Amino acid sequence: MPPLDDADLGLGTLTSTGPVATVDPAIDAALWAVVFAGGIGSRFWPLSTPARPKPILALVSERTLIEDTVGRLQPLIPPERVLILTSHDIAPAIRSVTRDVPDENVLVEPRPLGTAAALAWASAELVRRAGPGALCCAVHADLAVAFPEVFRQTVRRAAAVAARDEALVSIGIRPSRAEPAFGYVQPGPPIDADQSLTAGGVVATTGYVEKPSTVEAELRIASGALWHGGILVAPARTVLSQLATHTPEVASALDAVRRGDLEGFVARVRATSLERGLLERTDRLLVTLGDFGWDDVGTWASLRRARDLDDDGNGAIGDVRFVDAESNVVHAGHGRVVVYGVSKLLVVTVDGLTFVTSLDRAADLNRLLDALPGSMRINPAGPSPA
Repeated sequence: MPPLDDADLGLGTLTSTGPVATVDPAIDAALWAVVFAGGIGSRFWPLSTPARPKPILALVSERTLIEDTVGRLQPLIPPERVLILTSHDIAPAIRSVTRDVPDENVLVEPRPLGTAAALAWASAELVRRAGPGALCCAVHADLAVAFPEVFRQTVRRAAAVAARDEALVSIGIRPSRAEPAFGYVQPGPPIDADQSLTAGGVVATTGYVEKPSTVEAELRIASGALWHGGILVAPARTVLSQLATHTPEVASALDAVRRGDLEGFVARVRATSLERGLLERTDRLLVTLGDFGWDDVGTWASLRRARDLDDDGNGAIGDVRFVDAESNVVHAGHGRVVVYGVSKLLVVTVDGLTFVTSLDRAADLNRLLDALPGSMRINPAGPSPA
Protein backbone atom coordinates (compact mmCIF):
# COMPACT_ATOMS: atom_id res chain seq x y z
CA MET A 1 0.00 0.00 0.00
CA PRO A 2 1.62 3.35 -1.02
CA PRO A 3 2.16 6.04 1.63
CA LEU A 4 -0.54 8.70 1.84
CA ASP A 5 0.45 11.93 0.14
CA ASP A 6 0.11 15.41 1.64
CA ALA A 7 -3.32 15.94 0.10
CA ASP A 8 -4.60 12.74 1.66
CA LEU A 9 -3.35 13.84 5.07
CA GLY A 10 -4.19 17.51 4.75
CA LEU A 11 -6.12 19.01 7.65
CA GLY A 12 -8.86 21.59 7.26
CA THR A 13 -9.60 24.38 9.72
CA LEU A 14 -12.00 24.04 12.61
CA THR A 15 -14.16 26.94 11.45
CA SER A 16 -17.54 26.30 9.91
CA THR A 17 -17.93 26.14 6.15
CA GLY A 18 -21.70 25.85 6.32
CA PRO A 19 -24.48 23.99 8.09
CA VAL A 20 -24.08 20.27 8.67
CA ALA A 21 -26.83 18.07 7.25
CA THR A 22 -28.44 15.59 9.62
CA VAL A 23 -28.74 13.01 6.84
CA ASP A 24 -26.15 12.85 4.07
CA PRO A 25 -26.08 9.73 1.87
CA ALA A 26 -22.43 10.34 0.99
CA ILE A 27 -21.46 10.47 4.68
CA ASP A 28 -23.45 7.31 5.42
CA ALA A 29 -21.81 5.42 2.55
CA ALA A 30 -18.31 6.43 3.71
CA LEU A 31 -18.88 5.46 7.35
CA TRP A 32 -17.25 2.33 8.78
CA ALA A 33 -17.06 1.05 12.34
CA VAL A 34 -14.00 -0.17 14.19
CA VAL A 35 -14.93 -2.27 17.22
CA PHE A 36 -12.35 -2.90 19.95
CA ALA A 37 -13.04 -6.38 21.32
CA GLY A 38 -9.84 -7.56 22.95
CA GLY A 39 -9.31 -8.92 26.43
CA ILE A 40 -10.86 -11.61 28.58
CA GLY A 41 -12.49 -9.22 31.07
CA SER A 42 -11.25 -10.43 34.44
CA ARG A 43 -13.56 -8.00 36.25
CA PHE A 44 -16.43 -10.30 35.26
CA TRP A 45 -14.95 -13.44 36.79
CA PRO A 46 -16.18 -16.15 37.20
CA LEU A 47 -18.34 -15.68 34.12
CA SER A 48 -15.47 -14.47 31.94
CA THR A 49 -12.68 -16.93 31.11
CA PRO A 50 -10.28 -17.40 28.17
CA ALA A 51 -12.84 -19.72 26.58
CA ARG A 52 -15.69 -17.33 27.37
CA PRO A 53 -14.25 -13.78 27.14
CA LYS A 54 -16.19 -10.70 28.10
CA PRO A 55 -17.26 -9.60 24.56
CA ILE A 56 -19.23 -12.83 24.11
CA LEU A 57 -21.05 -12.59 27.45
CA ALA A 58 -24.75 -11.69 27.52
CA LEU A 59 -24.45 -9.21 30.37
CA VAL A 60 -27.04 -6.59 29.45
CA SER A 61 -29.51 -8.34 27.15
CA GLU A 62 -30.09 -11.79 25.70
CA ARG A 63 -27.42 -11.06 23.09
CA THR A 64 -23.69 -10.93 23.72
CA LEU A 65 -21.98 -7.57 24.17
CA ILE A 66 -20.38 -7.67 20.76
CA GLU A 67 -23.61 -8.74 19.07
CA ASP A 68 -25.31 -5.76 20.70
CA THR A 69 -22.49 -3.50 19.51
CA VAL A 70 -22.61 -4.63 15.89
CA GLY A 71 -26.42 -4.75 15.91
CA ARG A 72 -26.98 -1.21 17.14
CA LEU A 73 -24.81 0.18 14.32
CA GLN A 74 -27.28 -1.13 11.73
CA PRO A 75 -28.63 -0.01 9.33
CA LEU A 76 -26.32 3.03 9.43
CA ILE A 77 -23.23 0.79 9.34
CA PRO A 78 -23.93 -2.72 8.00
CA PRO A 79 -21.78 -5.72 9.04
CA GLU A 80 -19.73 -5.61 5.85
CA ARG A 81 -18.45 -2.17 6.94
CA VAL A 82 -17.50 -3.28 10.46
CA LEU A 83 -13.90 -4.09 11.39
CA ILE A 84 -13.37 -5.98 14.66
CA LEU A 85 -10.02 -5.69 16.44
CA THR A 86 -9.40 -8.61 18.76
CA SER A 87 -6.62 -10.68 20.29
CA HIS A 88 -5.30 -14.00 19.06
CA ASP A 89 -6.43 -15.97 22.11
CA ILE A 90 -10.09 -14.99 21.94
CA ALA A 91 -10.55 -14.58 18.17
CA PRO A 92 -12.32 -17.96 17.70
CA ALA A 93 -14.83 -17.06 20.42
CA ILE A 94 -15.45 -13.65 18.82
CA ARG A 95 -15.99 -15.23 15.40
CA SER A 96 -18.49 -17.69 16.85
CA VAL A 97 -20.97 -14.87 17.55
CA THR A 98 -20.21 -12.43 14.69
CA ARG A 99 -20.91 -14.54 11.62
CA ASP A 100 -22.49 -11.59 9.77
CA VAL A 101 -19.14 -9.79 9.79
CA PRO A 102 -16.90 -11.00 6.93
CA ASP A 103 -13.85 -13.02 7.96
CA GLU A 104 -11.50 -10.49 6.38
CA ASN A 105 -12.98 -7.80 8.63
CA VAL A 106 -11.75 -9.48 11.82
CA LEU A 107 -8.27 -8.11 12.46
CA VAL A 108 -6.44 -10.37 14.90
CA GLU A 109 -3.56 -8.82 16.80
CA PRO A 110 -0.56 -11.18 16.99
CA ARG A 111 0.23 -9.54 20.34
CA PRO A 112 -1.51 -6.84 22.41
CA LEU A 113 -0.94 -3.62 20.50
CA GLY A 114 -2.88 -1.09 22.56
CA THR A 115 -5.88 0.75 21.16
CA ALA A 116 -3.84 3.53 19.53
CA ALA A 117 -1.91 1.08 17.37
CA ALA A 118 -5.02 -1.02 16.78
CA LEU A 119 -6.84 2.03 15.42
CA ALA A 120 -3.84 2.87 13.24
CA TRP A 121 -4.02 -0.61 11.69
CA ALA A 122 -7.76 -0.35 11.17
CA SER A 123 -7.51 3.17 9.70
CA ALA A 124 -4.85 2.07 7.21
CA GLU A 125 -7.14 -0.80 6.22
CA LEU A 126 -10.03 1.62 5.68
CA VAL A 127 -7.95 3.89 3.47
CA ARG A 128 -6.76 0.87 1.49
CA ARG A 129 -10.24 -0.63 1.08
CA ALA A 130 -12.47 2.46 0.82
CA GLY A 131 -10.13 5.31 -0.12
CA PRO A 132 -8.90 8.38 1.75
CA GLY A 133 -12.47 9.62 2.28
CA ALA A 134 -13.38 6.69 4.53
CA LEU A 135 -14.86 7.68 7.87
CA CYS A 136 -14.26 5.70 11.04
CA CYS A 137 -16.49 5.27 14.09
CA ALA A 138 -14.24 3.63 16.70
CA VAL A 139 -16.21 2.08 19.54
CA HIS A 140 -15.57 -0.29 22.41
CA ALA A 141 -17.56 -3.53 22.54
CA ASP A 142 -18.51 -3.18 26.21
CA LEU A 143 -20.90 -0.24 26.06
CA ALA A 144 -24.63 -0.30 26.82
CA VAL A 145 -27.01 1.91 24.83
CA ALA A 146 -30.68 2.28 25.74
CA PHE A 147 -31.79 4.18 22.60
CA PRO A 148 -29.99 2.82 19.50
CA GLU A 149 -31.71 5.13 17.01
CA VAL A 150 -30.58 8.22 18.93
CA PHE A 151 -27.11 6.70 19.09
CA ARG A 152 -27.03 6.32 15.29
CA GLN A 153 -28.26 9.89 14.79
CA THR A 154 -25.50 11.15 17.07
CA VAL A 155 -22.84 9.17 15.19
CA ARG A 156 -24.15 10.52 11.87
CA ARG A 157 -23.95 14.14 13.10
CA ALA A 158 -20.47 13.58 14.46
CA ALA A 159 -19.37 12.01 11.17
CA ALA A 160 -20.61 14.96 9.12
CA VAL A 161 -18.55 17.44 11.15
CA ALA A 162 -15.52 15.14 11.30
CA ALA A 163 -15.56 14.84 7.51
CA ARG A 164 -16.08 18.55 6.95
CA ASP A 165 -13.42 19.77 9.37
CA GLU A 166 -10.94 16.84 9.23
CA ALA A 167 -11.21 16.45 13.00
CA LEU A 168 -11.60 13.83 15.71
CA VAL A 169 -15.04 13.94 17.31
CA SER A 170 -15.62 12.41 20.73
CA ILE A 171 -19.15 11.53 21.77
CA GLY A 172 -19.40 12.89 25.30
CA ILE A 173 -21.68 11.75 28.11
CA ARG A 174 -23.05 13.84 30.96
CA PRO A 175 -21.30 12.57 34.11
CA SER A 176 -23.45 11.12 36.88
CA ARG A 177 -20.59 10.74 39.37
CA ALA A 178 -16.89 11.48 39.81
CA GLU A 179 -15.62 8.31 38.15
CA PRO A 180 -11.81 8.03 38.12
CA ALA A 181 -11.83 5.16 35.62
CA PHE A 182 -13.13 7.31 32.73
CA GLY A 183 -11.74 10.02 30.46
CA TYR A 184 -12.93 13.63 30.76
CA VAL A 185 -13.24 16.02 27.83
CA GLN A 186 -13.71 19.76 28.39
CA PRO A 187 -16.17 21.41 25.94
CA GLY A 188 -15.26 24.75 24.42
CA PRO A 189 -16.98 27.12 21.98
CA PRO A 190 -19.36 25.86 19.26
CA ILE A 191 -17.99 25.10 15.81
CA ASP A 192 -21.24 26.39 14.29
CA ALA A 193 -22.57 29.50 16.00
CA ASP A 194 -26.19 28.39 15.88
CA GLN A 195 -25.56 24.80 17.08
CA SER A 196 -24.74 24.67 20.78
CA LEU A 197 -23.72 21.51 22.60
CA THR A 198 -27.12 21.15 24.28
CA ALA A 199 -28.85 21.65 20.93
CA GLY A 200 -26.98 18.72 19.40
CA GLY A 201 -24.09 20.67 17.97
CA VAL A 202 -20.40 19.84 17.88
CA VAL A 203 -18.04 22.06 19.88
CA ALA A 204 -14.32 22.57 20.24
CA THR A 205 -12.52 21.21 23.31
CA THR A 206 -10.11 22.86 25.71
CA GLY A 207 -8.60 19.76 27.26
CA TYR A 208 -8.79 16.02 27.83
CA VAL A 209 -7.60 13.93 30.78
CA GLU A 210 -7.73 10.17 31.07
CA LYS A 211 -8.46 8.52 34.43
CA PRO A 212 -7.96 11.49 36.75
CA SER A 213 -8.08 11.25 40.52
CA THR A 214 -11.51 11.43 42.13
CA VAL A 215 -10.79 14.97 43.32
CA GLU A 216 -9.73 16.11 39.85
CA ALA A 217 -12.77 14.38 38.33
CA GLU A 218 -15.03 16.34 40.69
CA LEU A 219 -13.33 19.60 39.69
CA ARG A 220 -13.67 18.83 35.99
CA ILE A 221 -17.34 17.94 36.34
CA ALA A 222 -17.91 21.23 38.18
CA SER A 223 -16.34 23.06 35.23
CA GLY A 224 -18.65 21.32 32.72
CA ALA A 225 -16.52 18.40 31.53
CA LEU A 226 -18.12 15.37 29.90
CA TRP A 227 -17.11 11.74 30.01
CA HIS A 228 -15.53 10.47 26.81
CA GLY A 229 -18.01 7.74 25.92
CA GLY A 230 -15.50 5.40 24.28
CA ILE A 231 -16.78 6.44 20.84
CA LEU A 232 -14.59 8.44 18.45
CA VAL A 233 -15.58 9.50 14.92
CA ALA A 234 -13.01 10.75 12.39
CA PRO A 235 -11.80 10.38 8.80
CA ALA A 236 -9.38 7.46 8.67
CA ARG A 237 -6.71 9.66 7.09
CA THR A 238 -7.07 12.17 9.93
CA VAL A 239 -6.54 9.42 12.50
CA LEU A 240 -3.31 8.43 10.74
CA SER A 241 -2.14 12.02 10.43
CA GLN A 242 -2.84 12.78 14.09
CA LEU A 243 -1.11 9.62 15.26
CA ALA A 244 1.90 10.53 13.13
CA THR A 245 2.04 13.98 14.77
CA HIS A 246 1.21 13.22 18.39
CA THR A 247 1.83 9.54 19.14
CA PRO A 248 5.51 8.56 18.90
CA GLU A 249 4.68 5.09 20.23
CA VAL A 250 2.94 4.46 16.89
CA ALA A 251 4.30 7.08 14.49
CA SER A 252 7.52 5.28 13.58
CA ALA A 253 5.54 2.19 12.52
CA LEU A 254 2.97 3.93 10.33
CA ASP A 255 4.91 3.58 7.07
CA ALA A 256 4.92 -0.18 7.58
CA VAL A 257 1.18 -0.43 8.17
CA ARG A 258 0.45 1.80 5.17
CA ARG A 259 2.47 -0.65 3.03
CA GLY A 260 0.50 -3.55 4.46
CA ASP A 261 3.58 -4.83 6.30
CA LEU A 262 1.82 -6.06 9.46
CA GLU A 263 4.87 -7.91 10.75
CA GLY A 264 7.01 -4.78 10.49
CA PHE A 265 4.28 -2.67 12.09
CA VAL A 266 3.89 -5.02 15.05
CA ALA A 267 7.67 -5.21 15.54
CA ARG A 268 8.06 -1.43 15.78
CA VAL A 269 4.91 -0.25 17.55
CA ARG A 270 4.75 0.31 21.30
CA ALA A 271 1.52 -0.25 23.18
CA THR A 272 -0.42 2.80 24.38
CA SER A 273 -4.09 3.58 24.65
CA LEU A 274 -5.90 5.79 22.17
CA GLU A 275 -6.94 8.05 25.04
CA ARG A 276 -3.49 8.65 26.54
CA GLY A 277 -1.58 8.33 23.29
CA LEU A 278 -3.72 10.67 21.19
CA LEU A 279 -6.73 12.30 22.85
CA GLU A 280 -4.68 13.83 25.66
CA ARG A 281 -2.21 15.24 23.11
CA THR A 282 -4.15 16.29 20.01
CA ASP A 283 -5.32 19.83 19.27
CA ARG A 284 -8.01 18.65 16.85
CA LEU A 285 -10.47 17.04 19.24
CA LEU A 286 -14.12 18.09 19.11
CA VAL A 287 -17.03 16.79 21.16
CA THR A 288 -20.76 16.34 20.79
CA LEU A 289 -23.24 15.27 23.42
CA GLY A 290 -24.53 11.70 23.45
CA ASP A 291 -27.94 11.47 25.12
CA PHE A 292 -28.92 7.88 24.30
CA GLY A 293 -28.83 6.05 27.63
CA TRP A 294 -25.10 5.24 27.67
CA ASP A 295 -23.24 3.14 30.19
CA ASP A 296 -19.86 1.47 30.37
CA VAL A 297 -20.20 -2.23 31.19
CA GLY A 298 -16.94 -2.26 33.10
CA THR A 299 -17.71 -4.05 36.37
CA TRP A 300 -20.46 -6.17 37.88
CA ALA A 301 -21.75 -3.06 39.68
CA SER A 302 -22.39 -1.35 36.33
CA LEU A 303 -25.11 -3.87 35.55
CA ARG A 304 -27.40 -2.17 38.09
CA ARG A 305 -27.38 0.79 35.71
CA ALA A 306 -27.44 -1.11 32.42
CA ARG A 307 -30.04 -3.79 33.21
CA ASP A 308 -33.76 -3.45 33.79
CA LEU A 309 -34.36 -3.30 37.55
CA ASP A 310 -37.30 -4.31 39.70
CA ASP A 311 -39.02 -1.87 42.07
CA ASP A 312 -36.36 -2.51 44.72
CA GLY A 313 -33.42 -1.83 42.41
CA ASN A 314 -32.45 -5.47 41.85
CA GLY A 315 -31.10 -6.59 38.48
CA ALA A 316 -31.08 -10.21 37.41
CA ILE A 317 -30.54 -12.59 34.54
CA GLY A 318 -31.81 -16.14 34.98
CA ASP A 319 -34.29 -17.73 37.36
CA VAL A 320 -34.07 -15.43 40.39
CA ARG A 321 -36.48 -14.54 43.19
CA PHE A 322 -35.91 -11.51 45.44
CA VAL A 323 -37.64 -11.22 48.84
CA ASP A 324 -37.03 -8.22 51.12
CA ALA A 325 -33.89 -7.53 49.12
CA GLU A 326 -32.71 -4.41 47.32
CA SER A 327 -29.95 -3.14 45.05
CA ASN A 328 -28.54 -6.59 44.24
CA VAL A 329 -27.15 -8.01 41.00
CA VAL A 330 -27.67 -11.70 40.25
CA HIS A 331 -26.49 -13.61 37.20
CA ALA A 332 -27.93 -17.10 37.44
CA GLY A 333 -26.23 -19.20 34.80
CA HIS A 334 -27.84 -22.38 36.11
CA GLY A 335 -30.46 -23.42 38.64
CA ARG A 336 -32.61 -21.12 40.73
CA VAL A 337 -31.37 -18.38 43.04
CA VAL A 338 -33.30 -16.92 45.97
CA VAL A 339 -32.01 -13.71 47.55
CA TYR A 340 -33.54 -12.82 50.91
CA GLY A 341 -33.05 -9.90 53.27
CA VAL A 342 -29.80 -8.52 51.86
CA SER A 343 -28.70 -5.54 49.79
CA LYS A 344 -25.90 -4.54 47.44
CA LEU A 345 -24.69 -8.08 46.85
CA LEU A 346 -23.42 -9.77 43.71
CA VAL A 347 -24.36 -13.41 43.15
CA VAL A 348 -23.07 -15.30 40.11
CA THR A 349 -23.73 -18.95 39.39
CA VAL A 350 -21.96 -20.91 36.69
CA ASP A 351 -21.84 -24.67 36.34
CA GLY A 352 -20.09 -25.99 39.42
CA LEU A 353 -19.45 -22.66 41.19
CA THR A 354 -21.36 -19.95 43.05
CA PHE A 355 -19.66 -16.61 43.70
CA VAL A 356 -20.96 -14.12 46.29
CA THR A 357 -19.49 -10.75 47.22
CA SER A 358 -20.56 -7.15 47.78
CA LEU A 359 -20.97 -4.89 44.76
CA ASP A 360 -18.31 -2.61 46.23
CA ARG A 361 -15.74 -5.41 46.42
CA ALA A 362 -16.73 -6.68 42.98
CA ALA A 363 -15.25 -3.53 41.41
CA ASP A 364 -11.73 -4.92 41.86
CA LEU A 365 -11.24 -8.69 41.85
CA ASN A 366 -7.46 -8.70 41.47
CA ARG A 367 -6.80 -9.63 45.09
CA LEU A 368 -9.28 -12.49 44.89
CA LEU A 369 -7.91 -13.84 41.62
CA ASP A 370 -4.34 -13.65 42.90
CA ALA A 371 -5.40 -15.82 45.85
CA LEU A 372 -7.05 -18.52 43.74
CA PRO A 373 -5.33 -21.49 42.09
CA GLY A 374 -4.64 -20.87 38.43
CA SER A 375 -6.90 -23.70 37.38
CA MET A 376 -9.84 -22.09 39.19
CA ARG A 377 -9.20 -18.66 37.65
CA ILE A 378 -9.11 -20.09 34.14
CA ASN A 379 -11.82 -22.72 34.53
CA PRO A 380 -13.85 -21.90 37.66
CA ALA A 381 -16.30 -24.71 37.08
CA GLY A 382 -13.53 -27.32 37.07
CA PRO A 383 -13.42 -30.38 34.83
CA SER A 384 -16.64 -31.68 33.36
CA PRO A 385 -18.07 -34.72 35.15
CA ALA A 386 -17.35 -38.04 33.50
